Amino acid sequence: MVRVSLGKRAFGTHVSAVAFLMALGGVGCGESPNNGTTGGGNAAAAAGKGSTNGGVPGSAGAGTGATASGGDGAGGTTGTAGSTGTAGKGGSGPLPDPKLGDIIPLFGPETELEPAVVVDSADSLKTYWADRARDRHAREARFNSYEHYLHIYWEKRTAEVEIVDTVGKVPNGSVTFNVKSQWKLDNGQAELRLFFRGIGTVAEYSDNKSMTPVGLVDDFTYTRSTSSKPGGGALEVGDKIEFELSQFLDKNYKAAEFTGRDNYYGTTMLYIAGKGLVPWAQTGAVCQNKDEVLCRDSEAIPEAAWLGGHTTMHEITSGEPENAFLQMSGNLAPINGQAFVRGRRTIHTNFDDGHHDESPENPAWDAQKDKLGPLFINHSCNQCHLNNSRAVPPANGTALTKYVIKVGTETGEADPMLGGVLQPSDSKGEPSVSISGWTEENGLRKPTFAFAGANAPAHFSPRVSPQIVGMGLLEAIPELDILKLDDPDDKNGDGISGRARLLNDPELNVTRLGRFGWKAGQASVRHQVAGALKTDMGVLTSVFPTPDCGSAQTNCGAATAEYADADLADATVYISLLSVRAQRNWAAPEVVKGKTVFTAAGCANCHVDTFTTSEFAKHAELRSQLIHPYTDLLLHDMGAGLADTLPEGTLEKGNASYLEWRTPPLWGIGFTEATAGAEAYLHDGRARNLTEAIMWHGGEADAAQKAFVALPEGDKTALLAFLKSL
Repeated sequence: MVRVSLGKRAFGTHVSAVAFLMALGGVGCGESPNNGTTGGGNAAAAAGKGSTNGGVPGSAGAGTGATASGGDGAGGTTGTAGSTGTAGKGGSGPLPDPKLGDIIPLFGPETELEPAVVVDSADSLKTYWADRARDRHAREARFNSYEHYLHIYWEKRTAEVEIVDTVGKVPNGSVTFNVKSQWKLDNGQAELRLFFRGIGTVAEYSDNKSMTPVGLVDDFTYTRSTSSKPGGGALEVGDKIEFELSQFLDKNYKAAEFTGRDNYYGTTMLYIAGKGLVPWAQTGAVCQNKDEVLCRDSEAIPEAAWLGGHTTMHEITSGEPENAFLQMSGNLAPINGQAFVRGRRTIHTNFDDGHHDESPENPAWDAQKDKLGPLFINHSCNQCHLNNSRAVPPANGTALTKYVIKVGTETGEADPMLGGVLQPSDSKGEPSVSISGWTEENGLRKPTFAFAGANAPAHFSPRVSPQIVGMGLLEAIPELDILKLDDPDDKNGDGISGRARLLNDPELNVTRLGRFGWKAGQASVRHQVAGALKTDMGVLTSVFPTPDCGSAQTNCGAATAEYADADLADATVYISLLSVRAQRNWAAPEVVKGKTVFTAAGCANCHVDTFTTSEFAKHAELRSQLIHPYTDLLLHDMGAGLADTLPEGTLEKGNASYLEWRTPPLWGIGFTEATAGAEAYLHDGRARNLTEAIMWHGGEADAAQKAFVALPEGDKTALLAFLKSL
């Protein structure tokens, strides 16, 4: 188990709901005032939101103006900025690392860390977690109403949880749940179900009781403890506690302010006494019940199958695989619960009229109205990334509204009449694009693109919308670990010459390592989100405040940041902290064999399976996580068959040739058909299945492709079964 000890809490080791509220309720969950050398202040200040207690100056700054990541608030009201700190945006970020040359890392010893989500001390193990309200229970496949989101989910429907575990550390140890809701819960209905049973229904627990309100604190704080297991006997280290928090909101509390439904359930989680939260699967003992044909007890998924480390969510047991990519990280921090759901609202908001694209009961977000365009591809993020999945090619002749068509000159500069991306909105003069047909040879198809209207580009690169889970973890991989794989001259003679793409940070004007996009064109999640807002919807931010406009183009709109920094921060939290699902069928002999075949065929030379994320990652959820993304984040020459006609970027700024593509991560690839509605792979969606995707590999991947062709049919089947398990 990963023990994260970076960042401390404001309360002591004894169970105290009062201390819990003080820690989570706006005073901040971080260090108490101090005079450390890299800046004092509490966790709220570290998150950039200001605080009532900024701390005294340290040599590198205190409050929110320390040298680490820039927040949006000023320093605390009693703390003062240090010598290099600033109010508002914060300092310049991590310092240079001599091992990285000109590259400035995203995270380093100077980064202000959000509070740890696990704190292990001599007398207790404390876990901090955020939950959201849900319609039904995890195992109720007949309802299919667990993985989706409720209407107005961003209001009053998240909870902050502290789990204090003293089992094995003190005599007669216990596990205590301290909960802070966003709204008063109904008297007698503030339920916390413990120890799954599943006899009467698949939502039955052995110990189903209401939590105790901590009325001396406020109307939103509750607590409940357990020290024994079902059937008697004291809790011991290793005992399972499957639990489910229910939020039955009191609709009569401040009734004039209450909106939406009042009865909600919560996420089903598995806690192991003495160890912490773990992702689970229905691999335990069979239970008998009235509601379901099959029901099994939860068991911890083996750590080797936690593709996203502790961010990994449990097995889908509610019959909703289409919603596999919608979930919060399994270890989501309390301070990020509301930011996550606010960010999700952004992703689902139409920037033309402000409406939310799910339930008709969701109100329009008037603050986001009239931000669209005038040049754009689509109206909302979710219209391209439906279910947070990859897009698939539409019918021939249909406009490619879920693609980005990069355009430019033969040297990689922006097209004078079109800018860097086609935005075929309204009648602004940029041509729309469709697939007019397919050419097929030896079972492999290739699209033909047609441009309708004037100014058809001579050089272009079509990019289908990719899936967007796990991006925060990819951002947290240390630059040095990626650069260890960088071998542009193939000095080791293995035929793989992947290389890192270097980029200029648009905010700080320093060199960064490219990670995101089909050609590694962005270095951070924040920049990726801001870049998509600009090119896909014409929504401008402080990161990219000018529209995508060619040097000879007019009617592109004013150059001004219209999307608030706070909203961009929330959207970045959402994209960063989406969970990665666990590997499925991890123990099946065919899957085990398939992983061996995958490695032996040379696939793992680029699709690198394992990294450990930085100990300095800002978000505690992403810090020091052992992950299995199956990518090296490097550019590779993939051969003429996959080449487009446009180099990206000029050499001095960091380029990617028309032959090069970043290695896409493979986690989640087995959910493609369920989440996207069909299978489609590679940068333009040409591959209809994984076999076709492999067969298109050329260039540096030519040897691996030939190795796949030469495999016996049983080995091919095993390799594909392994990929489908991811």
